[in-house]
Amino acid sequence: MASPAGAMAAVLREWAAAAERRDAAWRAALAGWAALLRSLAGLAAQMRAARRLAWAGSPLGAFGELRARLWRKQRGAAEALLEQLCGRRAELRAVRDSAGAGGAAVLRLYEQRAAELGLAAALRRGPRCPSLADALEGLQDVERYYRHLYLESDLLLRRISCDSLADMEALPQAWERIMERYKEDVVQDALLKISLFVDNQRELCCSPGS
Repeated sequence: MASPAGAMAAVLREWAAAAERRDAAWRAALAGWAALLRSLAGLAAQMRAARRLAWAGSPLGAFGELRARLWRKQRGAAEALLEQLCGRRAELRAVRDSAGAGGAAVLRLYEQRAAELGLAAALRRGPRCPSLADALEGLQDVERYYRHLYLESDLLLRRISCDSLADMEALPQAWERIMERYKEDVVQDALLKISLFVDNQRELCCSPGS
């Protein structure tokens, strides 16, 4: 049976490999999400322009049904974009759930081996090596980041309405303000901590007398 520290290093190594895949999926979903918000904003601008147009006093006034048909077409396009946003939201939710499950598995193993490991060992840092507690804190930071940003995206999506075109047109700016609060690269920070911890454990295992 592996030592408590060795077992934690192994499970953290597995978590890190999965975290890199999750982060790639998360970034792709966020990029798609932002692009869809920009498309919705552009469509909202077109819909507002169509509403402001003096149809009766223009050559288009002779086509009585044109205004209503254009509105239905634009509304249908907006609903299609909203469906695509729901798909991106599902991708974000899948990453959030996966991160939560992965983190819980690591913490469960720590709870099982904590008595063997001891508090002093969990808190011990090296000159260039974070402690196990630091690594676990990074893991929890990642789970919290995914959970909070998913919630923000979900709330934003729920507020989108074709009855509020001005708000729809401002969606890219609203999303930028949200992302500004999450600009710190929590995932890469956690991966660095875990990598340093795992490398240190490997060196200790391979050192003479270990």
